[in-house]
Amino acid sequence: MPSHALPHHVPITVACRGGHPENIHHGSFAVVDAQGRLLASVGDVEAPLFTRSSLKPFQAMPLIAHAADCYGLSDADVALLCASHSGEPMHVERVAALLAKIGAGEANLACGSHVPFFFGATGATPEPGARFNRLHHNCSGKHTGMLLLAHALGVPQAGYLDLHHPVQQKIVASVSHFSGVPIDQLVRGTDGCSAPNYALPLRALAHAFARLTLQKPDPVYGRAPQRIARAMSAHPELVSGQGRNDLALMRAGRGDWVSKVGADGVQVLASFSRGVGIAAKVSDGLLPPLMVAFVSALEQLDWLGDQARADLATLIPPPLKNAAGIEVGEMRAVLTLQRV
Repeated sequence: MPSHALPHHVPITVACRGGHPENIHHGSFAVVDAQGRLLASVGDVEAPLFTRSSLKPFQAMPLIAHAADCYGLSDADVALLCASHSGEPMHVERVAALLAKIGAGEANLACGSHVPFFFGATGATPEPGARFNRLHHNCSGKHTGMLLLAHALGVPQAGYLDLHHPVQQKIVASVSHFSGVPIDQLVRGTDGCSAPNYALPLRALAHAFARLTLQKPDPVYGRAPQRIARAMSAHPELVSGQGRNDLALMRAGRGDWVSKVGADGVQVLASFSRGVGIAAKVSDGLLPPLMVAFVSALEQLDWLGDQARADLATLIPPPLKNAAGIEVGEMRAVLTLQRV
């Protein structure tokens, strides 16, 4: 049995066949301002849920706050340190260049390797005999940031993923600071890239992202929060990749949105002009139904103009067709945000 109570998710998206519900996707949403006020929600916004890669801005925070200038990091570099990238040449080459700043290389990364996301996102096929390494891993930028932080702290790079390593101690302090969850209350787990990960209530995760939009310096991390968010928003192609949802969302925001996906159905987005964050989770971990619900939530919040609406149409799955090409169903959002 789970060690924590199961979250009370609600239906957010339904796949219909012939107009009748067939598959129901449950989830939750939290809309929170930079002061921590819950503005709207649906489902369970208090149960701790693993943040996965949506945590990356806060994992990069200690490095950007205290050592970015030491390594001459550009905004493009900062964006890549927060990326779940697609392993395209622009991603791999920049990771290698960042590692070279501290005399490190691919072998120093502890993230493992996988086929780049580029192929699944675009429908392309790897060339026969193509080989991929840790630089292609979607989290290689995050791990590079951790190695840079170890170098800046003057501590061993070995064991940088250990919970008690100084790098992870700096990171957990950042997560606690921005989420408002005390360190001793954080639920810990291990991410797909072997780094420590933390479960946060959606309310706390949305608040953390909303705090990235504040104009005034943070009392602990100075101007690093806004630098990270602005860098991500300005370079969505480095945070994400061709055919990916974060690229589509940030381009649709026209510089006003910063967004970050997390594996297994997590999506977070914040608006600079509104000072508001949105955090969402679909319980079955499937991205298409989450995006259907997320676009609906943006509509309900009145955040979409005609151009943004058209841009985000790529995130909505097309009507379901059978093998004969006959249209047999569709996916629809069914969530209704409850204003507070």
